[in-house]
Amino acid sequence: MSIHLEVAKKTLLDLKAEYQTRINTIADHIQNPRDDMNKDWEDQAVAIRQNDTRQLLAAEARQTLIYINDALSRIESGDYTKCEVCGEPIQEERLNAVPYATLCMQHAE
Repeated sequence: MSIHLEVAKKTLLDLKAEYQTRINTIADHIQNPRDDMNKDWEDQAVAIRQNDTRQLLAAEARQTLIYINDALSRIESGDYTKCEVCGEPIQEERLNAVPYATLCMQHAE
């Protein structure tokens, strides 16, 4: 396997920063709405739906951040390229596509 751990680590750290920025931006939008209090009920309903969507996106970003931090820990422990089910190497193409993958292709299906 020719996966370069330093490149993988940099990729994961870049993703970590990106997801943390997403989380912070979403939290800011929820806590500090950009529009005045809507007087119209329909506008309020839209604003509530948008906040619900933002909260779902934030939850997804927080979960991905957990996966990224786990992958960084696996790099440090030497287990980054091992499938957590069978212990066989995770394919390089898979790690390039999903740098926080924990399963080989066979067990990901």
